[in-house]
Amino acid sequence: MNIIKTDIDGLLIIEPKIFNDSRGYFFESYTKSRYSSLGIGADFVQDNESSSSYGVVRGLHYQLPPYSQSKLVRVIYGNVLDVAVDLRRQSPTFGRYFSVELSHENKRQLFIPKGFAHGFAVLSERAVFAYKCDNYYAPEYERGILFNDPSLSIDWKIPAEKMIISDKDRKYPNFENAELFK
Repeated sequence: MNIIKTDIDGLLIIEPKIFNDSRGYFFESYTKSRYSSLGIGADFVQDNESSSSYGVVRGLHYQLPPYSQSKLVRVIYGNVLDVAVDLRRQSPTFGRYFSVELSHENKRQLFIPKGFAHGFAVLSERAVFAYKCDNYYAPEYERGILFNDPSLSIDWKIPAEKMIISDKDRKYPNFENAELFK
């Protein structure tokens, strides 16, 4: 397994060791002891999966304490642009975003610690996206930031006219007006 540190503290790209042969492939998508030894000590309690078509942008979502979540995300099928925005006020990268393409071909994962908003855009015809969370979904603590906030300038790699956005995600406030972590 290869761990790639990003330029935002705590965000880690994980490249698992893949075993390919004439039958297909095999890899361990998660082993708690191995991830813990690499500094990812999150105690995952919930797995989620979504299926989306090209142009879908989901996010930017997060939960406030005490229900904030660390996530380990990956793509089972297709290709997405995964985005994390640093919401940690004391961080030198507060308000910056990081993006990485995740796909069923590269099998990369992204570890997103607590204190980040998260979203993704589907770049392939269809994508199946999976993520582990270290806290339960709590709708009353759920918050979001507008996906196209000009102060963040996120390039979702999808033309605006082809984006498919939920009504809920269209109504989130800009970063400046969002309820953030204290």
